Amino acid sequence: MTTSSSHSVPALDSRLVTELKGVGARLAERLERLGIISVQDLLFHLPQRYQDRTRLSAIGALQSGTQAVIVGEIGLAQIRYGRRRSLLCLVSDGTGKLTLRFFHFGGAQQRALAAGCRILCFGEVRAGPAGMEMVHPEYQLLDPDEEPLLEQSLTPIYPTTEGLGQLRLRKLNLAALELLAGGDGLDDYLPAPVRIKLDFPPLDEVLRSLHCPSPGLSLDVLGRPDYPPRRRLVFEELLAHHLSLRLLRRRFTDSLAPALTPTGHLSQPFLQQLKFSLTHAQQRVAAELAQDLAAEHPMHRLVQGDVGSGKTVVAALAALQAIEAGFQVTIMAPTELLAEQHFNCFQAWFQPLAIECAWLTGKLKAKARRETLAAISGGEAQLLVGTHAVFQEDVSFARLGLVVVDEQHRFGVHQRLALRNKGVSEGVRPHQMVMTATPIPRTLAMAAYADLDTSTIDELPPGRQPIETAIVSDRRREEVIERIARACAAGQQAYWVCPLIDESEALQCRAAAATAETLTEALPEVRIGLVHGRMKKSERDYTMAAFKAGDIDLLVATTVIEVGVDVPNASLMIVDNAERLGLAQLHQLRGRVGRGERQSGCVLLYRSPLSANARSRLQVLRASNDGFEIARRDLELRGPGEVLGTRQTGAMQFRIADIMRDQALFPQVEAVAEEMLQQWPEQVPLLVRRWVSGGVHYADV
Repeated sequence: MTTSSSHSVPALDSRLVTELKGVGARLAERLERLGIISVQDLLFHLPQRYQDRTRLSAIGALQSGTQAVIVGEIGLAQIRYGRRRSLLCLVSDGTGKLTLRFFHFGGAQQRALAAGCRILCFGEVRAGPAGMEMVHPEYQLLDPDEEPLLEQSLTPIYPTTEGLGQLRLRKLNLAALELLAGGDGLDDYLPAPVRIKLDFPPLDEVLRSLHCPSPGLSLDVLGRPDYPPRRRLVFEELLAHHLSLRLLRRRFTDSLAPALTPTGHLSQPFLQQLKFSLTHAQQRVAAELAQDLAAEHPMHRLVQGDVGSGKTVVAALAALQAIEAGFQVTIMAPTELLAEQHFNCFQAWFQPLAIECAWLTGKLKAKARRETLAAISGGEAQLLVGTHAVFQEDVSFARLGLVVVDEQHRFGVHQRLALRNKGVSEGVRPHQMVMTATPIPRTLAMAAYADLDTSTIDELPPGRQPIETAIVSDRRREEVIERIARACAAGQQAYWVCPLIDESEALQCRAAAATAETLTEALPEVRIGLVHGRMKKSERDYTMAAFKAGDIDLLVATTVIEVGVDVPNASLMIVDNAERLGLAQLHQLRGRVGRGERQSGCVLLYRSPLSANARSRLQVLRASNDGFEIARRDLELRGPGEVLGTRQTGAMQFRIADIMRDQALFPQVEAVAEEMLQQWPEQVPLLVRRWVSGGVHYADV
């Protein structure tokens, strides 16, 4: 490792960017918006792409859509009046002519760009009304005999922020590189044996070649993930993120948890009262959970399974093991409706076992909230179900033994970690189980959930038939309505889902109400019910119960029915405006049918025109019923930040790596992480701090 202890000046990771010439308070504030506080931060603020300004192009050889540097003489300069006033300059170099177009210009600029002037320009070439043109190119006026000064290396283009231009960022990075070249320290936290084994170039060489690449390199080579300097930093960043989660895991697994020894006095009668037998996959995952819960270190297990695979029953068995041992359990869901459905489900299962269940959301009235909080802190409530309200400050548990988080990707990493700190008493932590119906490919789980063990329920209950999915244009709406009429006449039940029209829940509910009215007129023989998020809980419960009992044939609903609704006789699902929904949500909705013996169908109604992305999503759904395949394609289409719920949390923001593109590196990343933790543990937190926003401190939310 290059050490900095011998330097008379501090290493670049501890030298503030304000030490660079020209960086005052205002510029420092703008740099901080980009996460740049030290000189090291500046060096690791890497270019997104590059421009080639190292060679001149002949105007006659220019092609539309390319970027180029040209030199020519202005033959004509005039103001053109149309929808927008513009300054047009006709430039020629003997091989051809090019128009420069400026929409924003002042009098001084207009006078400077006069006929007869020689000009050097850089910009994107595009086809204009009168031939090739550049709009607002960067330019420099030249003396008649002056040789144009071209860039000596490819020009980096950096991520930037308001009030901070590319030129300023380039100058700052050149100043930082000069300090690096002058011998100021930048420690290389990747151990030398690892670098040699992976054939990685030294860190200072890598940074120089990315900020000031050689003019001989093509833009294609520079952008490729296997370009050695880029590959080294991609690997290092993935390694740092993986290690940050491993450090969290170690921190939690080194602490103590209550050993929840199962007695079976609750779980046995529970299993006997169920109307079905557990699948082999459910039994296997339940056994893994039981073993973890009986240990004296906190369980942190991700249970993933497709829609309808039976994760809730497995969670119930884990909860019963904690309650048998005299501890409390809390279950957290991302929406009030899902929390409510979980509460109803667990209460129906646990009431016969004389288990006290409580319910907590942000909408609870003051008196009910006080009573619930008293029951939790006093230990009378053995199971608490709710939204994120369950980890607010005033919620205090008597003996919390297990935390269950459903649909964790909707919470994000910070909230998972915050909840993990709930119920810590005298150094003893509760166990934690995380559930998701959005299966996560192994490579991604290695990146995002290295702090969790993973169990997969990879088997659906017997008798579940694949759902036939059709993609139908909105213009054929009448045919779809006829299909509902036939299905309901044959004794089947159906859903008609109206998704979010925009960010307004009120508009969504209005759309559902209007659709219910239209369908009531079109289908006088069909009993139609309506459910949306703005109804009173009592009304919603009444309608859902009537649908479940078979007293309603067609349920018109917003996406509130996405999860937790189980009506075996419902065999037809219509999703209106399906193009507005993501793959995971569409798959969840489709999972509401196909729960009985009958062949089920799902119709995805779309409005034209369809974007290429929306068409891809709908076709994926038509082609597959496999939640894992759908999750893989969802990841390709939307990216990991969206799928994992980390786009907003900042916990998995990558500067140079890309989880999808670079997933082949993960087995090697995992192996090197293990090696570093064993042989060079002192390097690990330093590497994490360099790459991960907030280091490992986001565990202490």
